Amino acid sequence: MKKTLFAATALLLGTGLAAAQSTPVGLWKTIDDDGKTEKSLVRITENGGVYTGTIEKLFDASKAENKCDKCKDDRKDKPVVGLQIIRGIKQDASDKGLWGGGEILDPSDGSTYKARLKPIEGGKRMEMRGYVGMPMFGRTQTWVRVE
Repeated sequence: MKKTLFAATALLLGTGLAAAQSTPVGLWKTIDDDGKTEKSLVRITENGGVYTGTIEKLFDASKAENKCDKCKDDRKDKPVVGLQIIRGIKQDASDKGLWGGGEILDPSDGSTYKARLKPIEGGKRMEMRGYVGMPMFGRTQTWVRVE
């Protein structure tokens, strides 16, 4: 009986951890469109069902002191490290494997795009799609989970 209870508890805990990894919450290494160049570390957090993402580190040390001088909103002239680049993302009501409805900022040119996040490979990677209008008019980067 104890072995069965222990096994059931371990299974439930393991399932919970796997589910937690299948969300965008965590620290992600962003990879440029070329699929090779590491750009930054972005931490995605959730508060009340709304997901945001903040740059924690830039891998190009020469850009570490850059400010978002081309931003057009409250982020204008703020340091890129510490900048919230993902805002307003929510889990899709009809597809629980997608998060969207918000935006992502490209601090290099101040442009904002609609964003869609999709954890893949059990949450080890995530497809981040930025687009204008409809998802088919955009581009996808694959980010790698760090933690």
